[in-house]
Amino acid sequence: MVTAEQALTSKRRMTALVALLLAAVNLRLAVTSVGPVLDEIRDGLGMSSTVAGLLTSVPVICFAAVGLTAPRLAARFGASRVILAGLAVLAAGLAVRPYAPGTVLFLLLSLVALAGIAVVNVLLPSVVKDRFPDRVGATTGLYSVALNVGATTAAAATVPLTDHAFGGDWRLGLACWALVAILAVPSWLPLAREPFERPTEIKTEALVRVSRHPVAWALAIYFGMQSTSAYVIIGWLPQIYRDAGVSAERAGVLFAVTSFLGVPLGFALSALAGRLRSQSWIAVGLGVFGLAGYGGLWWDPAAAPWLWAVFLGIVNTAFPLVLTMIALRGRTPATVVRLSAFAQSVGYILAIPGPFLVGALHDATGGWRGPLTLVLCLMVPQMIAGFFAGRDRQI
Repeated sequence: MVTAEQALTSKRRMTALVALLLAAVNLRLAVTSVGPVLDEIRDGLGMSSTVAGLLTSVPVICFAAVGLTAPRLAARFGASRVILAGLAVLAAGLAVRPYAPGTVLFLLLSLVALAGIAVVNVLLPSVVKDRFPDRVGATTGLYSVALNVGATTAAAATVPLTDHAFGGDWRLGLACWALVAILAVPSWLPLAREPFERPTEIKTEALVRVSRHPVAWALAIYFGMQSTSAYVIIGWLPQIYRDAGVSAERAGVLFAVTSFLGVPLGFALSALAGRLRSQSWIAVGLGVFGLAGYGGLWWDPAAAPWLWAVFLGIVNTAFPLVLTMIALRGRTPATVVRLSAFAQSVGYILAIPGPFLVGALHDATGGWRGPLTLVLCLMVPQMIAGFFAGRDRQI
């Protein structure tokens, strides 16, 4: 028979899970909704190609910089309250950004929205650790699925909404995504209302410098290398296929295959990783698929395009894996906050040069073998870092 206390605990866990998933859906909307209407944004604001290029790099820089503030905010106000505020800031930024009268204000409002995302990015693994300590892997897998669904939906639906629902008004096409963030805000109110007492481990946690731990650096490097790989796939994969003679429509479908594979595979992988004491060989195995996928593109993108797309979809699940490892490597939720902030911030900094170097090498060589050689080489430190990050160690 279920006791009243067990029923209350179950209700609280369900409330936390719903809130977690609704927050995760929003974590890439501000980023993936821009690309499909970038030409319209440039025309509407008189934005130069250089500034447009800056717009695509702003998310990574913002995630790295603002994410470092999350541990201090969580220690002072509580993770749930900071996440609630982050979602409110995100909603405001998404709603107002499209109506900026000029490029500078558009970029500044983009930073506002991305700042909200940055703190939520860092704090969600600590919420998983705190609320679901016995289901870290499965819960991380669920919110990774929600993140992917949100990102893919925004990328796929922004243009149809703009063209068919809003009469070609790209501003409404962008602003409508604020509704998703607004819908997520009420779900965090019950969690934010819970009494918050500054735990003892947060007071003493300042004495522990996460950056001194090899595990933290392994996680940061792994996060950075997998982010580089993901941004290369997002930014260049369709063009690589098209330059090899694959039609634009088919190249888009191949990219979609790579993206959608992350939804079921990410959940399954996180659930499996959460049940294992060590995730080292999973990380190494994903790297092998990366070598196969990028190696296939290097050899001939058109030779087996579907196979390469599947391999790259598998290596993309390194993202939910590293989130799971961050939650597992911290002994307490307070430690997970600090570890998440360090690994994500340093990781995003490491990821900044990757897409630019790929583009520069392509311009310099006139082909894709040079850039793909770079990405293949980066798979090696990813595998090494993943091996050390996945070992059964805790901070």
